[in-house]
Parts: sequence; structure tokens; C-alpha cells
Amino acid sequence: MRCRQYAYNASRVPCARVAVSIGSMNTADLIRRLENLIRFGTIAEVDTAAARCRVKTGGITTAWLPWFAERAGQDSTWEAPSIGEQCVVFCPSGEPAVGVVMVGLYSEQFPAPDNSAARRRRKYRDGAVIDYDTGTKTLTATLPAGGKIIATAPGGFDLTGDVTIQGDVAITGKVDATADVTAGGVSVMGHKHGGVSRGNAQTDAPQ
Repeated sequence: MRCRQYAYNASRVPCARVAVSIGSMNTADLIRRLENLIRFGTIAEVDTAAARCRVKTGGITTAWLPWFAERAGQDSTWEAPSIGEQCVVFCPSGEPAVGVVMVGLYSEQFPAPDNSAARRRRKYRDGAVIDYDTGTKTLTATLPAGGKIIATAPGGFDLTGDVTIQGDVAITGKVDATADVTAGGVSVMGHKHGGVSRGNAQTDAPQ
């Protein structure tokens, strides 16, 4: 009996078609391949330039293997695994040398960052947290000390709804307002000046 399949080539060259002869394998080799099909482990090393990682599993450390990404086509995502992160290695034909790594398993070292069924949370290593709560319909972004938000939109920003800002605001460019603007309790459109007189005298402060 022969089992033919395509094996992933870790060197990124076109995959080669390999033939595995079950009849030619001894029992020990067959058991080894079956045990290697799915292996649990932890990330041992990460090469971000090559998008590869090594996994410590069952007393061995694998070769450099790719990890699963959420998307890897015309739309793509990037997120490197962490050292010590729990993972699963899937090995076609039971060969760890051509395995692929799936990360994202909670562990004692990296526990779940939340326990709410209504909230989706993203927690970063520097303490930043981004939440969306479907119960309260609230999107929250909390950055650590020194954190800042930079958004570039050549087409502009459209905000609908009331906006509350706590802190200083610096604006470069013109500000257009279709309704009144109040500063320090003084209306720009409806304020009055006292001490009005002709000539070079200055008016009192706006009221």
C-alpha cells in the first residue's frame, strides 16, 4: 500500500510530490510518524526577518518552521509569536522538518487576558489594551504612559456624534464651525464687549 501526498517545503521552493510506502516502514518508524503528526510544545526561538520559529516539544527542538497567520495573501497580517508561547506543530507525513506552527493557546505563563463573553480584548506586552464590548457597545483603547495615537487619512476624518476631549489640543490649519463655539463659557457668536468707545480705546474682555 502506498500513500501519496504533497508535503510542505520549508525552504519556500515549490512543493515536491513524495511517496510514502507504508509497507516498507517498520513498526517503530510508523509509530514515530504517527506521534509526530500533531505535537504540542512552546516557542523556543523566533526569527522575525524570516518569519520562522523553533518549537521545543517532547525533549527536542524543531528546525525553523513557519507559523500560521490570520491572512497571508493580498490582504495580510503580521504578528510574531512570543518566546514560551504554547503552540501546536502539525507535521505532514509525521516529519517535524516540514511542520507548520499554530500559536494562540493560553497557558499558565500567558493566561487569558479576559473572561467576558461579550467583550473582545487585545492586550499588548507594554500594557496597552483595546476592547470592544458588545454588551455596552463601547470601543475602548487604553495606552500606557507615553503612548500616542497616530492616524493618517488623506481623505479626511468624519466623526458623527458628540466628542469630549480632556487635555490640550493643538491644531495646525483652519477651523470651520457651522454652529457656535464656546471657550471658557464665552460664546464666539454671541459674546458682548463692555467699555466700548470710539477712537483707539480697547474694549473690555468678552462676556
